[in-house]
Amino acid sequence: MKYSTLLILGLVLALAFTGEAKSKSKKHKKKQKELAQQELILAMAEPCKPSNCKLPDCRCSDAVLPTSKFQGKENEIPQFVTITFDDAVNAVNFAQYELLFEGLINPDGCGAAGTFFLSHEYTDYGRVNALYRAGHEIALHSVTHGDGTDYWRSADVATIEREFGAQIKMLETFAKVDPKKIQGMRLPFLQISGNNTFAAASRLGLTYDSSWPTQKYKDPAMWPYTLDYMSKQDCQIGPCPEASIPGFWVNPMVTWTDTEGYSCSMIDACVYPPEDDVDELFDWMLENFNRHYLGNRAPFGMYLHAAWFSRGRNYFAAFKKFINHLNTYSDVYFTGISRMLEYVRQPTLGSPFKDCPELPEAECRVVQCHVQKMSTGEERYMTVCDKCPSVYPWLDNPLGQQL
Repeated sequence: MKYSTLLILGLVLALAFTGEAKSKSKKHKKKQKELAQQELILAMAEPCKPSNCKLPDCRCSDAVLPTSKFQGKENEIPQFVTITFDDAVNAVNFAQYELLFEGLINPDGCGAAGTFFLSHEYTDYGRVNALYRAGHEIALHSVTHGDGTDYWRSADVATIEREFGAQIKMLETFAKVDPKKIQGMRLPFLQISGNNTFAAASRLGLTYDSSWPTQKYKDPAMWPYTLDYMSKQDCQIGPCPEASIPGFWVNPMVTWTDTEGYSCSMIDACVYPPEDDVDELFDWMLENFNRHYLGNRAPFGMYLHAAWFSRGRNYFAAFKKFINHLNTYSDVYFTGISRMLEYVRQPTLGSPFKDCPELPEAECRVVQCHVQKMSTGEERYMTVCDKCPSVYPWLDNPLGQQL
């Protein structure tokens, strides 16, 4: 009887302590959440005054030239062309990328480069390493790519940090990309979530986003700017940011115009492209380019998915012919977005840079992996550098460790 009483008393005390511990744990988590929310309270952006916003770290969104000193000297401003590709890198599109950039040299003798906004699933990390070592910019496009626009429109800061923070770790581990070289991101479906998108990117240590299209500011075209002050860019796919996020750059996706006069944020989003003819496609690309080149020389973006090349028999040939043509100009530079932003921070007339960027040393022993995706039970094959993960890398387990 005595032992039974003691046992019951012990159980009562244990449950009491457990309940108290759970209560404290809940209170602790609630307090952490409240603190995190307090940290994310951002000041509303005020109208931009050039006298308060100066390079290299601040730039008003309505500045139509790299600097007002270049007024009347537009034809001496270097014309940047930023070619970007979204989504996974695989054997097929990697071969296309090699052909596109083969033999392209900028007027200063430096190799031409593009920006690759990578999504994780089905990406060949060995080939990502090859692009990185060739001098191309590796940027972020999320781990999961999300489940439609609603996922990204309502994404809070924590969700965006999970998606893109995990991807930085994946690229460092599986493709040997230096995380300090990862500077930019693009949201899937170009769906930003207001302040959350840019606050999260800034917290991750990124320096720019390139997800925000503009139809209104394409003639003259919009130059990149920072979010220190209120943006005047038109909000095509809201919600758009209203807060001040000092020093964080927006690379606006200046839209193209298709053959019927409609705007398209990406080449493959143009509803009415020309006929599938090399010369007609070439002329259309040149017409869109000249709006920048014969205007204020704002960077000319060629944004697309590699799948566009398979839509028409002559699409790839026309694209290659066009960039080869631009490569004959003495003032046109093919660079990644982050390299172009180096110029915007410290603009000059004529040659934009003193030196060529050093190519990274990131040796990669390519290995083929057969792993399981734990969330679905699927068997997955993936190519990485040096060592296979134990399971398929994913959110909350970006290194694919056996948990």
